[in-house]
Amino acid sequence: MPATDSASAITGRSRLRLSIGAAVVLGLVVLSAAVGLGIMRGQAQPVQTVPINASGEAAVSGELYVHVLGQVTHPGLYVLDGDARVVDALAAAGGTLDDADLQAVNLARPLSDGEQLIVPVSAAAAPEDGSSTPAGDGLIDLNNADQAALETLPRIGPALAKRIIDWRETNGRFQSVEDLIAVPGIGDKLLAGIRDLVRV
Repeated sequence: MPATDSASAITGRSRLRLSIGAAVVLGLVVLSAAVGLGIMRGQAQPVQTVPINASGEAAVSGELYVHVLGQVTHPGLYVLDGDARVVDALAAAGGTLDDADLQAVNLARPLSDGEQLIVPVSAAAAPEDGSSTPAGDGLIDLNNADQAALETLPRIGPALAKRIIDWRETNGRFQSVEDLIAVPGIGDKLLAGIRDLVRV
């Protein structure tokens, strides 16, 4: 083989190697750029994650917002654990005052989110003005009152007071005073007589 042909063959192989090498380097540069761009895009648009529980559903924070008013040391809005009860809300509010009527409050009742809890003044501490209105803020809370408190209402005896509590435990909180009409034994006339004495 002539020397010129041999040199041309070597030069051709070198050029081929250089071309392949350049193509590999170019491919690596493009791949690195694509990966870097993907990372930058991911950083520019973060995704907010929601905690998921064992059943695959979004986890709930488990907190209750409860507004505590009336005869407590520090009335206000408190954030409590999801399984908190009335006694926990009163403790968070610094405890009750000396004239609080704890017989009108069920300390063991579980709380619900968004609830307003009012601790009334005891009958002994209320002013004797001849009014038939219950002690405290003037109203019996249908969602908090125990049987004894409900029996202070006109024409509400032990049996009817128990029916009100049973209805509340079966159907949940009263949404309005008018819901009393759904309690067996309470008609329009009885409701009209106590409507201004109760609240939800």
